[in-house]
Amino acid sequence: MRAAVYYSNSDVRLEQRPRPTAGTGELVVRIEASGICGSDVMEWYRIRKAPIVLGHEIAGVVEQVGEGVRAFRTGDRVAATHHVPCNTCRYCLSDRHSVCDTLRTTTFDPGGFAEYVRLPAINVDRGTFRIPDHVGFDEASFVEPLACCLRALRIAGLRAGDRVAVLGAGISGVLMLQAARALGAGWIAATDVAPYRLEAARRFGADAVIDARGDVPAGLADVVVVCTAALPAIAQAWRCVDRGGAVVLFAPVAPGEQIPFPAHDLWKDGVRIVHSYAGPPADMRTAIDLIAARRVDAAGMITHRLPLADTGAGFRLVADAGPSLKVVIEPQR
Repeated sequence: MRAAVYYSNSDVRLEQRPRPTAGTGELVVRIEASGICGSDVMEWYRIRKAPIVLGHEIAGVVEQVGEGVRAFRTGDRVAATHHVPCNTCRYCLSDRHSVCDTLRTTTFDPGGFAEYVRLPAINVDRGTFRIPDHVGFDEASFVEPLACCLRALRIAGLRAGDRVAVLGAGISGVLMLQAARALGAGWIAATDVAPYRLEAARRFGADAVIDARGDVPAGLADVVVVCTAALPAIAQAWRCVDRGGAVVLFAPVAPGEQIPFPAHDLWKDGVRIVHSYAGPPADMRTAIDLIAARRVDAAGMITHRLPLADTGAGFRLVADAGPSLKVVIEPQR
């Protein structure tokens, strides 16, 4: 089968790989849509694993069913996540799935930027979901990233009517503001340095857009979600969170990066700092429901749909952070 193999952001090669087969408890899925995530182009994280087939925002059709699988059959339309929790450790049982050892080690074979992918038994059991017939594969490729947003807002304690500020209006930021709106946020602001992204944020429901190169008002929001690793944005988060609010550090910074913060002010104002990664099974299910109900406009965020052979061009679009929002690879084209 064909697969797009990552060597670096500027070097993604179309190569032949063995087509996977389903073992006991496993599925093979024919990939119809696979989104390029912002994390896919974080070279400090990805390049040490190269060469590798990336792609974890997938949707497709069950091609082969392994022995013992009862929940799925050939032809089922599914979305899946590569990271799944054990659901039995002390972290999972206390709703801290992101630090579960199992979640941190599970993955696909080989990855979503390929014609076919094998889902291990544990992924089939707790990370694979049927999608409604009226939901397109391109829309369903948003299930995993939307689940990540939903978890972040949930652990931040978002309440109906809260004011939300999303710092960084790339694909994660725009998806985050849509998730916040769907969960009942009363008012949403988005910041960025790029006019294209600010306009996208406005189009997808931001009540206010703010050029991050200027002053961001103090006490702007009850929940501030930082969807960029830019240090100036993180510094702005401390200023624009209101008393008793929460700052969510959603975008990861590189290892060893030091972030100064006003410890006294945050203590005095009762501000919580939380982190979030991945989307547990319950959040995956909620993401499917919100997309199916059109509470989140997934398809509208797609600016580029590319065949597998053009995956390298897709990576450059995302890495350059230019006039693109969401790039989806369609391996069967």
